Amino acid sequence: MQSNRAFLSRAVRWLARQGVDQFIDMASAKRIRVRTPEVNRLHSLLGSDRATLGPESDALEVHGLSSEQVGDLAFRHGIPIHELTPQQASLEEAFMNLTTEAVEFASERSSQEGVAA
Repeated sequence: MQSNRAFLSRAVRWLARQGVDQFIDMASAKRIRVRTPEVNRLHSLLGSDRATLGPESDALEVHGLSSEQVGDLAFRHGIPIHELTPQQASLEEAFMNLTTEAVEFASERSSQEGVAA
């Protein structure tokens, strides 16, 4: 519990020094929202590890690539793009992503200490 508080305290101090935009950028995964009438074709080119079908029939969420990379790939294969928008986590999502890692680490550490005892 003490290590969680210390981690949160450091995270809040870092946030105060760096600013919200940098904090969100650091704690967020790259995601791109893509809309295309050829969603299945683009999805197969990107692969399931990089692209997830969205809730709309013409949308994908792409991970780990820039907008330029996705746009260039679509262009090379003649796939029309209707939307290509970088997605950024909210402050809450960024903070949850960052603190989830700390909680998982603390849980692993507690489990290991329990086994050693």
